[in-house]
Amino acid sequence: MRYLAIDLGEKRTGLAVGDDVTGIASPLEVIQTASAEVRLKEFERAIEEQGPDALVLGVPLNMDGSEGPGVTKSRELAKELTARFGLPVHLYDERLTSAAADEQMAQSGLTRGQKKARRDALAAAAILRNFLASQSNPEDG
Repeated sequence: MRYLAIDLGEKRTGLAVGDDVTGIASPLEVIQTASAEVRLKEFERAIEEQGPDALVLGVPLNMDGSEGPGVTKSRELAKELTARFGLPVHLYDERLTSAAADEQMAQSGLTRGQKKARRDALAAAAILRNFLASQSNPEDG
């Protein structure tokens, strides 16, 4: 199956693509908007271009595993995405994915602005990588 992963943010939303055959997740792009409608149109474009079989949406759990206020937003968006695009949406824990993205870029030589522009797509790729790993090792999920 081919997946499109989403790291939802207030102003920047990262997208990544990957599949369960290769297990590879690649950063795709960062959508920069605070408008929910513009974001949905960008999701539609990405879905048309990438042809995923399903979506993976990051869920911002607290470090102790409890649900924070962002979880409700993620659940609502998952319902909207399923209704609008007819694709299954898998919710997946996104804890520490931004930190992993930062670590990945630490020695890259990129400027602060360049890192900021890439961070959310890298975080989406980390979410997808973790999701794919949990599918091949169900006891890890």
